[in-house]
Amino acid sequence: MTELPHKYEVPVKVVEKAIKLTDQTKLELKASGMMDDKGKLKLKGVSPKMLKRMKEESVDCPVIKNELAFIQCFVCSNFQSRVSGKVLCKGDPL
Repeated sequence: MTELPHKYEVPVKVVEKAIKLTDQTKLELKASGMMDDKGKLKLKGVSPKMLKRMKEESVDCPVIKNELAFIQCFVCSNFQSRVSGKVLCKGDPL
């Protein structure tokens, strides 16, 4: 299997307290059907146990140059895949 083309390999960090999603991110998630009106995430193919773990993880985004919740990274258009605790990022401007 060939490796996906990516610009950055960003390590995933575990944080003690979950990073809140920004209001803009919540609006985008609701518009795309990944969040219901009550604010509950509905990611297709992700179990509730994995979703809980994803909420307690963060990444230092090389595109935005800020620490983000992993869920925000997961739904980003630059997200390629997650392999062995690292995120493969395209690195395109948003």
